[in-house]
Amino acid sequence: VQLVESGGGLVQAGGSLRLSCAGSGFTLEYNTIGWFRQTPGKEREVVACISSSDSSTYYADSVKGRFTISRDNAKNTVYLQMNSLKPEDTAVYYCGADIETMGISELSSEYNYWGQGTQVTVSS
Repeated sequence: VQLVESGGGLVQAGGSLRLSCAGSGFTLEYNTIGWFRQTPGKEREVVACISSSDSSTYYADSVKGRFTISRDNAKNTVYLQMNSLKPEDTAVYYCGADIETMGISELSSEYNYWGQGTQVTVSS
């Protein structure tokens, strides 16, 4: 089982990035997938997640209206489209898979598998 994130980089404030989370060894469609972010000295926090049961979505208040999580089942990939980026969005972004919960899962402790992370840096 492996998750691989890609798409991070350096962008100016107001810009956009699309992160990808590709799965191998298991089917992402059948699992709740979450995007989290972490900065030095802080705990990993949820950004968005998409449930396995009905593809319902959850967004942290700080990203609502700017970020969109989606899934391409044919590519076994989950995306995080990030628009109107702000310097405070700077972090390492991780995707995780919760293989036990059918619905929305906001706590990092509930996730079983993680990718290696991708750095997102937003300059002011």
